[in-house]
Amino acid sequence: MNILYNTYYTYILISKYNRVLLTCFCILTSSVLVAQNVQDIQLANEYLIKGDKEKALDLYHDLARNDNNISAIHNNYFNVLLDLGKYDEAKDYLRKLLKKEPSNLQYKLDLAVIYVRSEELSKADKYIKDIIADNKSNVQAIKTMSDYLSSRSLNDYAILALKESREFLGDPQVFSLDLAMLYRIVGDKDKMVQEYLGYVTQSSANIQYVKNVMQALLAKPDELESLEKVLYEKVQKYPDVEVYSDLLIWVTMQQKNFYAAFIQARAYDKRYKNEGEKTMEVAKVALDNRDYKNAARIYRYVTKEYQGTSNYLMARLGLIKTREEEVKSSYPISADSVRTLIDDYDNFINKYPDNAYSLEAQRSEALLYANYMDHKGDAIKILETLIANPKANNNLKAKAKLDLGDIYLLSGEPWESTLLYSQVEKTQRENTIGYEAKLKNAKLSYFKGDFNLAQEHLDILKEATSREIANDAMDLSMLIKENIAVDSSGEALKRYASIELMLYQNKTEDALHSLDSLVNDRNVINAASILDDAYMLEAHIRMQRGEFNKSIELLDKILKEYPDDVLADDAFFMQGDIYERQLKDKLKAMEVYREFLNKFPGSVYAAEARKRFRTLRGDFDNQGQAPSP
Repeated sequence: MNILYNTYYTYILISKYNRVLLTCFCILTSSVLVAQNVQDIQLANEYLIKGDKEKALDLYHDLARNDNNISAIHNNYFNVLLDLGKYDEAKDYLRKLLKKEPSNLQYKLDLAVIYVRSEELSKADKYIKDIIADNKSNVQAIKTMSDYLSSRSLNDYAILALKESREFLGDPQVFSLDLAMLYRIVGDKDKMVQEYLGYVTQSSANIQYVKNVMQALLAKPDELESLEKVLYEKVQKYPDVEVYSDLLIWVTMQQKNFYAAFIQARAYDKRYKNEGEKTMEVAKVALDNRDYKNAARIYRYVTKEYQGTSNYLMARLGLIKTREEEVKSSYPISADSVRTLIDDYDNFINKYPDNAYSLEAQRSEALLYANYMDHKGDAIKILETLIANPKANNNLKAKAKLDLGDIYLLSGEPWESTLLYSQVEKTQRENTIGYEAKLKNAKLSYFKGDFNLAQEHLDILKEATSREIANDAMDLSMLIKENIAVDSSGEALKRYASIELMLYQNKTEDALHSLDSLVNDRNVINAASILDDAYMLEAHIRMQRGEFNKSIELLDKILKEYPDDVLADDAFFMQGDIYERQLKDKLKAMEVYREFLNKFPGSVYAAEARKRFRTLRGDFDNQGQAPSP
């Protein structure tokens, strides 16, 4: 009995021991296999990265026999099969997967792609449409399907999926943004616009996004005109949908048709009781674009219609600012006109003392004294009083400090200037005005000939949030780099920078004499790339002195000697501007603008040149609209 018992007990112990050994062996074997699979997957991926697709395919093929590897290798394996034209193998592989997971949407779509790539187009068409029909009630599935099909350049089917689902759901706004993007890809801008308009009506928060997209995509005049026509129809059909009116005002401003924008903004403010808010936006943009006639017209309208509102005084001040800009752009600048402007600002300040707009008027008055009347002492006194005024906000005080720094530079005291610029730069570090202060410090270093320090400032400013400041920084940085690259001593650039400083300090005669000396010093000028800039600088000086024909001759030199230079389109457009606004030669201006559009269709000035040409030709009626063809 004991023997039997001992034998049985021994057998049990041995069996348990063997099972433990077997389990350990299985675990160890499994771990080894998993590790081996991971290594093989990594190796296959490396082959794929190196472009050795055949070797990668062999490994993926073996790995695909184990279902546990599918999730890790599927996309790469499938793409390799496609790239190598292994369509039958791909079909077999996908059909096996679909037997195990018949509802897997990606596997179904992968098979559809195989049908397309193997040119089984009728089968592919039916298969894809069946998948769409099966999923059209599921918004997320349709969205996934559309994204996938678009990623495989099957954009027509991606659009079809969204449209079929939209129709089934009975929601005309669902998928608006997705369809807009797809229509953008396929180049159907009319449908793209319709979808963006559908998207923008879903929430007023979407309007800025849509404006940004349309500004980037609809750059051609006919595209903007088409959008304007669509929006007019929308406004007439849906007068209570605010975003359509807002967009119509925006698109007319994009076309620089500020009278038409004013008509729409006027109606918008009346309908939504905005106290002239939208109309004032149009006035500001018109002023920024030097359309003084319409800016003044709009400001006058606001002063008449919205007395007693917050926009009344802003419009009154806007009228004076518009006259100021017009005076400053009419050469040579009339001292009598400047005195009249100073009187206008004085009257405004005395009538509305200590008002925020009155404080702003004081700043404008100080700059007129300093820059055009040579009364620097009066200007400094006004700005220092403004800076000390507790009612002035920090932003206005910072601007006044920059102005004060400019006046000290004008007076030949650069150390005082950089002290003020640096104060503003430190206190307004993350604001636009802080970047402006840094740009002024960069220019000060440039004027001194310290190009390395100037470049340090400019490299930071290229990332400025303000496009204008970033562009100014880029332009000055390019000027420095181009000239230092061909003339390591920077001799020509130092002389050119000193001339710019003379101009800044209103030493015009000295600047012209130094420019003439620089241009004729061939030992210096031949070793630099500054000659075209020198021509442009003198052209501006001659224009401001009223020597318009001499200015045009200098601009011609740029066009003849540097036809492919970055300044060529500037020179050409400036000629048209002189003929139009200074010489009042309408026909010659039209001729220049027409030729400009032929030579420089991609220029930043193209839209403005086209608008000016059409205005001079009389394309717009008294409502600011182009006549019907």
